[in-house]
Amino acid sequence: MLARRTSKIGPARPMARAMDMTWVTERIALGGGIWNERNMEELAQAGVTHILNMQLEFDDRPLATPLGIRVLWNPTDDDFLPKPPELLKRGVEFALGALDDPEARLYIHCAAGVHRAPMMTLAVLCAMEWEMEAAMVLIETRRPVVDFADVYVESVRLFLESRVAAKPHGSD
Repeated sequence: MLARRTSKIGPARPMARAMDMTWVTERIALGGGIWNERNMEELAQAGVTHILNMQLEFDDRPLATPLGIRVLWNPTDDDFLPKPPELLKRGVEFALGALDDPEARLYIHCAAGVHRAPMMTLAVLCAMEWEMEAAMVLIETRRPVVDFADVYVESVRLFLESRVAAKPHGSD
């Protein structure tokens, strides 16, 4: 429910809401859509340097560019269908590249931070050597609204298997 403010000048209108963002780790946050300049500024003030946008509904790049925040728009439909490994690979490569900088802070989001962004956050954590179950527990503990759809978890599992299969022999 939106809080309402009243004015002697005109009718009540919805108050602006704070960003729907949850820090999963010290440097990785997960949440909902950004939608406007005020929210993008809030992310910048929180130290976010990179955004991995999983939502199909809105491209954050025009809002982020003036603030120097790098964005990967990785549009994904929340259709409960399997996601191709290439989609997760694109996001993981962006995230790991960002996190190579010890000062970087990454925000992974979709529209509500319930399905697509948690799926990508899971893929990123697992690519960082987290065990899948431990990563899921961490994400769900920090952000209880998360709903790991079985098909999305399986998509992450298949992506991780494709990464292992793609590693040259003798490499770590």
